[in-house]
Amino acid sequence: MFEVELSWAEVEMAAYVGMRRQIDALRRGLPDKHGYEGSGWDNHIEGAMGEIAVAKALGRYWNGSIGTFKDGGDVGKIQVRCRSKLDYDLIVRQDDRDSDWFVLVLGRCPRYWVIGYIRGVEAKQEQWLQNHGGRPAAYFIPQTSLTPFPSHV
Repeated sequence: MFEVELSWAEVEMAAYVGMRRQIDALRRGLPDKHGYEGSGWDNHIEGAMGEIAVAKALGRYWNGSIGTFKDGGDVGKIQVRCRSKLDYDLIVRQDDRDSDWFVLVLGRCPRYWVIGYIRGVEAKQEQWLQNHGGRPAAYFIPQTSLTPFPSHV
């Protein structure tokens, strides 16, 4: 586990990128995915903050791209999954690419914990397939099954 505290400048940058992503989704008429009924604004903003946390932890550049979610990763080739509660699992969906790396980030602005990672193909194990809250089934990988961060990703 690797703790990252974002600076207020990083928080502002992530909030701006998250806002632009939500506006882009609304403009393009893209619905919230996977039966999600919460706030797209929160998801995009907190997600962008999780991406900055991973980039900061790895010492990598984060470009804050908009509308490129199908063209690679959030930080280089890494897919970042940011969740608010410290006991949550990593979510990998059935349509996620097998070749991608998925990193679990927990927390809320401005403090995050980069927990660990797993490759998509390794995450898609029947034992982890669950249907929570009436939403489409997804793989919920326990934190204990992830390669601990900061190993090489």
